[in-house]
Amino acid sequence: MTLFNLIQQQLGLMTWPLLICSILTLMIISERLLKLLSFGSLSKKEITQLLKGHDPKQSEQLQSLSVQLKTEKNLAKRGIAMLFAHQHFSQQLREDTASIWVQDKRQELHSGLKLLALIGVISPLLGLLGTVLGLIEMFKAIALTTGSVTPNDLADGLGIAMRTTAAGLLIALPAICGAQLLGLWANKVTYRLEFTLNFCNLWLQGVSFPEQKRTAKTTIATTQEVNS
Repeated sequence: MTLFNLIQQQLGLMTWPLLICSILTLMIISERLLKLLSFGSLSKKEITQLLKGHDPKQSEQLQSLSVQLKTEKNLAKRGIAMLFAHQHFSQQLREDTASIWVQDKRQELHSGLKLLALIGVISPLLGLLGTVLGLIEMFKAIALTTGSVTPNDLADGLGIAMRTTAAGLLIALPAICGAQLLGLWANKVTYRLEFTLNFCNLWLQGVSFPEQKRTAKTTIATTQEVNS
């Protein structure tokens, strides 16, 4: 007996719908995880380090940096490359260009998550439908019984009813949790991307953001204020 036949024997008519939902859930979660991991992000320190040694007034230097960053897998670096490629535009026009680019990447980051959430809603309903069909089979078996009803007459129908409900919930839990957690992760990547582009856009205008170094005296003073 093959694995599919065994699953079909356990879940009855709901085998194919539940199997398709489980495969889609696994595929979407795996694909989204790999995509988000590959995109990455940049901290303020990393952005400052990347821009170190470059002059916002040297257009040829920035164009060379743009070509270099364009091939990177990191989404933030590709965003910086896009911004530097439009360095000759006005600040407002660069902001509009960056906004449209970020919006496109936001949709890309959230791709598939709505389908994942939909699977999380549908799966328990499929399990409930399997429960109803299992009970129907059980009552049909009882109706065909001429003698006294034994546990064996109820076992198959009740078994399918309980297994389909459990299968639906087992699919729904990772689907719903995956959709929510991956959505939060995608939002975080988008926020970091917006910060990176705004930071670089202001840098092109000559605005600098010096790092604030915490000295030992500052740390002690802050600690004393908190304790008081």
